Amino acid sequence: MARGNQRELARAKAAKKAGDSGKGVRKDDMTHAQRKEHDKKMLQEKQAAKAAKMAAEAAGKK
Repeated sequence: MARGNQRELARAKAAKKAGDSGKGVRKDDMTHAQRKEHDKKMLQEKQAAKAAKMAAEAAGKK
């Protein structure tokens, strides 16, 4: 049986229903590589801050 354009119509209907709140849509205009690099830097900063906090707590307990 031929489905015709039923799938396309369903996709269009789902997109219309989702509107601008579509999941995974970023508004920062970064490419995938730029986003990956940015996330990497943010994670390293977070890990460094956590390590510094742990070191300060360890030094305070001695």
